[in-house]
Parts: sequence; structure tokens; C-alpha cells
Amino acid sequence: MAGDETLTGASDAAAALFETAQHELRCFVGDPVASVEAALADSPDFAMAHAFKGWLYGLSTDKEAMPVTQACAEAAARLAGTERERAHAEALGDLAAGGWHRAGKRLAAHTETQPLDALALQAGHQIDFFTGNAEMLRDRIARALPAWSPDMPGYHAILGMQAFGLEENADYAQAEALGRRAVDIEPHDGWAQHAVAHVMEMQSRQHDGIAWMRDNEAGWTERSFLQVHNWWHLSLFHYDLGETEQVLALYDGPIYGSGSTLALNLLDASAILWRLMLGGIDIGSRWSPLAENWLPKARDGNYAFNDMHAMMAFVGAGRDDAARDLLAAQEEAMRAGDDNAAFTREVGRPATLGIKAFGEGRYAEAVEALRPLPAIAHRFGGSHAQRDVIGLTLIEAALRAGDGYLARDLTAKRLAARPASPLSVLFARRAAILPPAA
Repeated sequence: MAGDETLTGASDAAAALFETAQHELRCFVGDPVASVEAALADSPDFAMAHAFKGWLYGLSTDKEAMPVTQACAEAAARLAGTERERAHAEALGDLAAGGWHRAGKRLAAHTETQPLDALALQAGHQIDFFTGNAEMLRDRIARALPAWSPDMPGYHAILGMQAFGLEENADYAQAEALGRRAVDIEPHDGWAQHAVAHVMEMQSRQHDGIAWMRDNEAGWTERSFLQVHNWWHLSLFHYDLGETEQVLALYDGPIYGSGSTLALNLLDASAILWRLMLGGIDIGSRWSPLAENWLPKARDGNYAFNDMHAMMAFVGAGRDDAARDLLAAQEEAMRAGDDNAAFTREVGRPATLGIKAFGEGRYAEAVEALRPLPAIAHRFGGSHAQRDVIGLTLIEAALRAGDGYLARDLTAKRLAARPASPLSVLFARRAAILPPAA
């Protein structure tokens, strides 16, 4: 517990279950939904438990979760008896209405006065991630960190979040130091584990990254609901080294062997298969079952970052019907008044059209759609590592379109940023042999 420790409507037993749920969320382990449901079964008027449940659903990016998020916001608002509870209820209501930025700002204002509210910090940190707000990923936690001390429960999670924020702002040495410290304190902190993996990905330290993930594999896999994303990070290191057999084995096993239907897991599956396809690797029949699981989300128009990854699966599987539905949903989304309208209009729509054009062999059109995006792609969320797929697709499209000038420009920039990357070297060699003009 932190900040205002009053828990309106909670019995001692429910409060204990709530603390269990918070620990599970901080580490991304166990089943925080079940824990908070048990707290609510014991104490139906537990305001913060309703808010906590709302955050779990609202931050899933699944459209079908939003009615639950709205109901939780309303319940928390009705039952709130403290400033903390009201702040969570109001921010959750913003999120349920599609106001990602409003929710993040409201939580930031709240933690200015209650910097020990770990749930508010974590919810805000996730919002910063989903909106691609790198500055706030760092500064939200940095402002609160002086109020924390190592003897406080959850201190590791604060360090892990700050590590990720620092990494997204290219402060790699400090990010790695804090992330490693967090994992030393709590080996099951999957977010801190992932923050250090991000550092190594951005620095093209593939062998260090593989060792980092393998050395604490039990810590970030046991009961972890972030493990698919961390397996994805491991696969990126093998991908950059050209070790495609290992990548496919990871895909067929822990990344997508279970055939998950959760948007966040579908996203990772699409992201790694698309990278393999860019490299000319035979995907076999893998696209079809993945596309089937994306299919119910084709008409959602709920989160533009998901749309781009769904389109990867649809074009990979040849599902023109689903691709048309997704584009129609985007058109409707852009007419809405929520934050996703801007996410879609500014980045999501051209990215999705670029992916579709590339998948259909229209490489010059893919270049036209994708070329403006790397500089502004943060506007629709995700991390540098995730958004890198746009740059990779743009480079491959330029190479296949025979645009020697653009291909050399793009590959030179990538080689300068990632000189230790075998993939960067391969791109540069391919660009070098193209004629000056298409």
C-alpha cells in the first residue's frame, strides 16, 4: 500500500487479496484478475478493487474489454471515499471513453501529490507506453522515485519502470543498471527483465541479450503473463543473427504454440512472422491460424497499433475479406472523437496500407505509404523495438522496388545506428549493388 492507505469498502481479507493482486501485476505473474475478483466477492463495495479490475481490462487494448472497463469506472466513482479512489475512477473513465492522453495526464497530476501510489504509477506508465510518450515513460517515474526507498514493497517495479523509460530515451547505461538492480531484488519482475532486453536490442548486443534472457529464464517465465512478449524479445536477438530456425522454434513453442487470442500476444506473433517474411523465410502454413485468431478483431477499430499487426496476418494468409473489414473499421475509427482517431489517421492508416501494399508485392506503393512514418511512428504507441518493423519494411520495400538512392540512404542510417547488427550489414550490401535510379 502507498499514499492514501484508506481502502473504502474493504475487509481485511479483501485488502490482503488486493495486495496480492497488486504484487501479481507489478511482476506480471499469476492471475491478478482472479485475485481482485476474489476481493470483490468478499467486499462488493471495495472501490479500489473495482478500479484495479478496470485497469486490468482497459489496458488490454481489446475492444471487448471496454464495457467492463466502463462498468468498473462507474462502480469506483460511486463508491469512492478518498482522493486516491476518485482520481483512479476519473482516469479510468477517461480511458473507457478513449481518452488515453487525458487518463495519463490525470494520473500524473494525482501522483504529484501521492507519489507512492504504485498502481497509479504503473497504470500511467502503461498508458505512456501505449501512446508512445517516451518522455513521460521516463519522467512520470523519475518524479516519484525520490519518495521511494528499497525497503518498500514494490520498489523493484519502480526501478523496472524507470529502466524502461530511460531506455526509450536512449539512456542505455543507466537503464541497464536500474533494470538489473530490479531483477536482482525480484527475479520474477518480467517488466524489468524486458527493460534490459530492450537496451540490448537497441545496442545490437545479440549474444548478451540471449545470455540475459536464458540466465533468468525461470524468473520471467514461471506463471508470467508477460512471458510471450519476453520470448519475442529473445527471438529478436536470434533474428538479427540470422538464426531463423531458432526463431521459428520459438514461434511454434512459447510465442504462439498455444494459439492465444489475446491482442497483445497476437501482436507479438504477427511481428515476428512478418520479420521472417521480410527476410524471405518460408512461413509455411503459420499465417492462416494466426489470421483466424485476429479475425474477430478485424472490425474493432479500437487501437491502431493492433490494426497494423492484424493486417500483417491478413495479407500473409491471403485474407482479403478481413483486410477489407479492417480498412473499413479504420475509416470509421478516424471519424470518432477519441484518441485512437488520431492514432489511426496519423500513423495507423498509412502503416496498415503500407503493410498491405508490401504483402501484395506493390513495393513502390509501400515505400510511398511508409516513408514518412519512422519520424512520427511513436504517435500510435509501442516501443522503439516494436516500431522498428516499420523501418524494416520500408527498407525491404525500397530494396525490392529497386530504389537504389532511397535504399542506400535508409541502410546507411540503420548501419550508423546499429553497426553491430548483422542485419544492418546485409541490408547495406544489398543496397550497394542496386543501380542509382529505379
